[in-house]
Amino acid sequence: MNDSTLVDTVKIDERACPGGMKLGIITLDAPKSLHALTLEMIRAIDGALVAWADDASIACVVLQSSTDKAFCAGGDVRSLRTAVVGQPGVVPNPQALAFFAEEYRLDYRIHTYAKPLLVWGGGIVMGGGLGLMAGASHRVVTESTRIAMPEITIGLFPDVGGSWFLGRMPGRSGLFLGLTGAPMNAADALFVGLGDYFMQQEARAMVLDALALAQWQPEAQANHQQLDRLLRALASAVALLPESPVRANFDAIAALTQAPTLPEVVAAIAAYDGQSAWLQKAAHSLARGAPSSAALVWAMRERTRHLSLAQVFQLELVVAVQCCAHPDFAEGVRALLIDKDNAPQWQPASLNELDERYLNEYFQAPWSQHPLVDLA
Repeated sequence: MNDSTLVDTVKIDERACPGGMKLGIITLDAPKSLHALTLEMIRAIDGALVAWADDASIACVVLQSSTDKAFCAGGDVRSLRTAVVGQPGVVPNPQALAFFAEEYRLDYRIHTYAKPLLVWGGGIVMGGGLGLMAGASHRVVTESTRIAMPEITIGLFPDVGGSWFLGRMPGRSGLFLGLTGAPMNAADALFVGLGDYFMQQEARAMVLDALALAQWQPEAQANHQQLDRLLRALASAVALLPESPVRANFDAIAALTQAPTLPEVVAAIAAYDGQSAWLQKAAHSLARGAPSSAALVWAMRERTRHLSLAQVFQLELVVAVQCCAHPDFAEGVRALLIDKDNAPQWQPASLNELDERYLNEYFQAPWSQHPLVDLA
């Protein structure tokens, strides 16, 4: 038996299980945009999670998309750009503030959700999609998983908790991935801590059926363990995993990022002349990316090192709305997604032209009381 409610581009379902318990299933359903998040979608997901948190019959929550091609390709940055360009000089831009504040609140809820929450991260998982996935208690990756935080290409920074999870990756791999936006596969996700279980994409329906037949308990902790046992039993053989470029190039990444200053690290990555095509592409992405974004990756790494999860999201909100008030975000989205000329005119055009005063503008809170002050 299935109870289903359609909320525009998000489907909210409850699936009956033995003993009167239920699965809560949230399905992103905006295939034309690869399920890119709009504010409406964020509100629908968050509303379901809030309701189910207090519903004793909901044992486990599944967050997935309606297609195999992508889980979620990020946030709807085209609409954000339109809002920002339409109100130049307004800080914070009201639409940008609403989007980022509610997105980060949702991401924080996922990180701290008491009930087991499974994210099926098959296909493309980028930006805001990784924000939904990173904090989930149980994260499945598949042979089609392609993860990236490519904000450097649009004058933004790895937000949605990126400052939290990049800093917790092995060695300096998080710094490298943030600076370059380099893509990761399923094996990378398992290695850096963004995935927990590897399965074949075609097994998704079978997995959901298995969850619907499980004997769930009233206690959340027992259900966490139950979900883990089920997923481990259904997981694909490790031998089927692709090679992990992050693991294979781990020593090279360490060498390229070991210098104590950002200009030195950027120069080292740009000068890479080895045989790895993955590293070559990463170096190319950094070279063409926004200098302001590279500076923000470096600054956020330093500033969030000892912050709590709530404090990370609070700082990210300040920086995100300031990105919308500075020129590189609108220009980056224009060049990549609107005019598609791939010729952004960054301001400043190089790290050498970016001084500390300009960078500090991104960390000035444009409000008297923080919109996420209640996160704890």
